Amino acid sequence: MSSFKIFIVEDDRFYGELLKRHLQLNPENEVYLYLTGKDCLTNLHLKPDMISLDYRLPDFSGDSILKKVHFDYPDLPIVIVSGQEDVKTAVYLLKEGAYDYFVKDQDTQDRLWNVANKIRENKQLKREINVLKEEVGKKYNFANIKGNSTAIKNVFSLMDRALKARITVSIIGETGTGKELVAKAIHYNSTRANQPFVAVNVAAIPSELIESELFGYEKGAFTGANARKIGKFEQANGGTIFLDEIGEMSLNMQSKLLRVLQENELSRLGGNTLIKLDVRLIVSTHKNLADEVKAGNFREDLYYRLLGLPIELPPLRQRGSDIIVLAKYFTDEFCGANNLPTKSISLKAQEKLMSYGYPGNVRELKAVIELAVVLSDTAEIDPESINFNTTDSISNFLLNECTLEEYNKRIVSYFLEKNDNNVVVTAKKLNIGKSTIYRMLKNHEIG
Repeated sequence: MSSFKIFIVEDDRFYGELLKRHLQLNPENEVYLYLTGKDCLTNLHLKPDMISLDYRLPDFSGDSILKKVHFDYPDLPIVIVSGQEDVKTAVYLLKEGAYDYFVKDQDTQDRLWNVANKIRENKQLKREINVLKEEVGKKYNFANIKGNSTAIKNVFSLMDRALKARITVSIIGETGTGKELVAKAIHYNSTRANQPFVAVNVAAIPSELIESELFGYEKGAFTGANARKIGKFEQANGGTIFLDEIGEMSLNMQSKLLRVLQENELSRLGGNTLIKLDVRLIVSTHKNLADEVKAGNFREDLYYRLLGLPIELPPLRQRGSDIIVLAKYFTDEFCGANNLPTKSISLKAQEKLMSYGYPGNVRELKAVIELAVVLSDTAEIDPESINFNTTDSISNFLLNECTLEEYNKRIVSYFLEKNDNNVVVTAKKLNIGKSTIYRMLKNHEIG
């Protein structure tokens, strides 16, 4: 989870440090202390989530700072902390847009703590609503899963059946076949479309943290639990939870998950309150869970609980001409997203695409096509621009998980080498400034 940034603007350093240390008891809080209004205004580029503002500062008044901040950041919550109890001033500041106003006393630390928690929860709620709107806006439907092959049509048929009943869906398929896309398509075409879709990659969460991630915890449940945390199941209540790579879950956690699924309720770690659940469950795995049961790695009772309606996604190598359908779709999508002229795929390039086995499936094809668009010099992608996953191929960098900055460096390096280190030609080819490449060379970012 991203940090929650708090500015404390207080000219009394001792008192400011006291408030800062108290708020930092929550490890999610990133707290900055400023002794003047000027320091606060100068650092607004850090984009705080909340400001605690002393009303009387040596250089600015509280209402002056309030107006200056809200001029550029009208939605930024500002809490006024005053040394004097003045109802008239409080009412004025609240009308001017202050989030809250209270007087310095022995309860200030706790009141500030509670306000910060409330603002953080509201921010998280807004983020979830925006994600939901974005996902619904994508209009996930079966047309988002491209292909005309018999194999993919069988998948469509099973997905259609999944919409007609609340049954657990288990999606089986190799890595890169599109398991999460299928899960989203089922959710956003179901009666739960306007409720949360929460995806959890079981393999990406350390085993000692997965219980608290799934079920949440109460304040004080363990060292460092300074505030209540809502778990993924609770976040998905009323909607759908997608447990990706369920086969990676430990046996101990499997037994706890089984109980929650049987009872349709949970209690947060450190709590006694039972929370009723109404959650549609979709799971996925690239493993054969039946084999995992025989090997003693997966509980048999949980296996049958999760099996529900199995949907097996075919590997790309078994989907025939779907490879070309997908390749054209990815070409158009990448060109559109990057404001590039539309490109076609030559017949020779199509033959090359059809001849490959795609161990990385649809995800690998997408990476290959995006790189081919970048490497192609003409309006038609030729076979030479199609690079598969060989040891020395530049396409490897798209199949690894890198930052966008790292991808940019690798692309520039590739074209510099291709153009005999001619900066002018490379800059023109990539439609970037020569100074950008010179700066990267000077800083040894490429070479």
